[in-house]
Amino acid sequence: MRRQGAGKARVRTAKGRRIASTRWLSRHLNDPFVQRAHKEGYRSRAAYKLLEIDHKHGLLKPGRRVLDMGSAPGGWLQVVARSGAKVVGVDLAEVDPVGNAQVLQGDIFDDATIDRMLAALGGKADVLLSDVAAPSTGRRSVDRLRAEAIGETVLALLPQLLAPGGSMVIKLVRGADTAFAAQARRQFGQARLFRPEATHRDSSEIYLIGTGYDPPAPDQDPDA
Repeated sequence: MRRQGAGKARVRTAKGRRIASTRWLSRHLNDPFVQRAHKEGYRSRAAYKLLEIDHKHGLLKPGRRVLDMGSAPGGWLQVVARSGAKVVGVDLAEVDPVGNAQVLQGDIFDDATIDRMLAALGGKADVLLSDVAAPSTGRRSVDRLRAEAIGETVLALLPQLLAPGGSMVIKLVRGADTAFAAQARRQFGQARLFRPEATHRDSSEIYLIGTGYDPPAPDQDPDA
């Protein structure tokens, strides 16, 4: 790799590296959000997605309990920790420590992991963040179905994990967003779809943001 022009990184095609991979690497290195994250000490450009969401919706405040599901590599954990909120992050992958954040390794959909999350948090979350995503297959219909399955599971866990009046942020993909927004509006005072500026132009991801959680009665079907 070498530098070219006004700080722009130019990536040489290495032996054995596909042209598409070289182009992706070049685009990644020259991404302004990647460069900004490096300068400001964030582990990923995704931090700026949550910063923008929080700027618009005011979700993160000192003392609030925040659950960050799918927290690797830790960019969102950094944002929450810097806000002064109490945060517990969970991921299948190991995540390096982040400030005062508590990080757990495990399957967020496993009952034992859920018990550990609640114990670490000291009760239900005031804010639930889900940046969980299945590996992309490149096939839109398959990726949409996978995103729907994850989103449905997260919504089904809300009565266990989210306190009344709480807020959530869930990552979806285009095509799965409309149905989920309608479902969320039955559980939240407000539910909106939002695509942060830091999202890649060619990405299909979009975030569903719900505020004012109204949990269903114990004997009530949340989808009714």
